[in-house]
Amino acid sequence: MADRDYRPVAHDHDEFLAKAMRRKGFPEAYDELGDEYALVRELLAARVRAGLTQEQVADSMGTTKSAVSRLEAVGKHSPSVSTLKRYAEAVGCEVEIQLVPRAAAFCAGRPPRDCR
Repeated sequence: MADRDYRPVAHDHDEFLAKAMRRKGFPEAYDELGDEYALVRELLAARVRAGLTQEQVADSMGTTKSAVSRLEAVGKHSPSVSTLKRYAEAVGCEVEIQLVPRAAAFCAGRPPRDCR
């Protein structure tokens, strides 16, 4: 099979999301998985910036294309920090993890364990 040039398919995520939000139950489901969708957007954006295919990322990570596909999809799979680091390295990035305190007004003067 001849080598093919990588040509990503144009995708307008905002347009897609606006259309999906009109579907019954979608806004609630999307909100519930907000963090997962944010992670997937970061992964996809990093791979596109690097100009790599899933197969190229998989080769660099020492895994399969299907494993990368699962990593880039929202679902039951929660990747480990070490997997995220391997993915980040494959696409020329680093992983940055932060724990962000809740809003100060909400927690004003209370110890962190009482800030819920």
